[in-house]
Amino acid sequence: LHVSEIELGLDRCRSVAERMGLGQPKYGFVSVSGTNGKGSSVSMLSAIARKAGYKTGVYTSPHLVRYNERIRIDGEQIADDLLCKAFNVIDQARGDTSLTYFEFGTLAAYYLFEQLDVDFAVFEVGLGGRLDAVNLMDATVALVTSIDIDHTDWLGTDRNAISYEKAGIMRSQHPAICSDPDAPARLVEHAKSIEAELYLSGIDYHYENNGDTWTWRDTETEYVDLPRPNLRGDFQLMNAAGVLKVIQTLSDRYPMSEQHIRDGLQSVSLSGRFQVIPGEVEVVLDVAHNPHAAKVLTDFLKKNP
Repeated sequence: LHVSEIELGLDRCRSVAERMGLGQPKYGFVSVSGTNGKGSSVSMLSAIARKAGYKTGVYTSPHLVRYNERIRIDGEQIADDLLCKAFNVIDQARGDTSLTYFEFGTLAAYYLFEQLDVDFAVFEVGLGGRLDAVNLMDATVALVTSIDIDHTDWLGTDRNAISYEKAGIMRSQHPAICSDPDAPARLVEHAKSIEAELYLSGIDYHYENNGDTWTWRDTETEYVDLPRPNLRGDFQLMNAAGVLKVIQTLSDRYPMSEQHIRDGLQSVSLSGRFQVIPGEVEVVLDVAHNPHAAKVLTDFLKKNP
């Protein structure tokens, strides 16, 4: 329906959301932006929340096999009839407003999570953050994962410029976490300018790789001998550490115990990220799609010939 596959901006989505009667969600939700590590962070956070007993909605993109993968409730893909109902509601509400493919899906997620009365949700930003459709609503907590060069036609040509777009999901007086150990200056400046409560890796929280286990701590809490996430690669500890800080900031409203964290880390799964399919010839599937991700994949293959 739309003239281009991508058109950043919130005005179209906002006007349709208002016509749908969609306001700020009653459930708490975490918005996740970044260049790499978004999918892993979303998967870990939602796995832990489910172990804690919360009815958890997840919105991610793109899908690998079925469109329904993009919207999940408690780990289950949304049913066709519910998805089609949501699209019909959006189509009726939009009138002459043209929406992109991604905007339709994002509005459907917000609508369905409200209709199905989820306790908690995790939204993965599609592109950038500031002007992405996910940023339509105010997240309870914002998580920015590692930042690298990607989508330069849309987001800028250096980490500082790109980090400003990613930081657009932050809100004044709301917690924001950056799990990149080298947070760009512009991201930090933006958080300060809007008075977001920014927590940085290596400053406000710390983690240590102990081989088979790892340790996480901040000024209030320490977790010792945690199981490694059920996702391949040492860099997943960086993602997991950011997720644990998110959980700490949510603890008053959504308490999650150390046992929930342990169970969630051990049960998490994510297709297409260092996914190994055993057989006579072993197959590795990975969606590395930018220089940083390609280097991580290369390093992983060198260590695991």
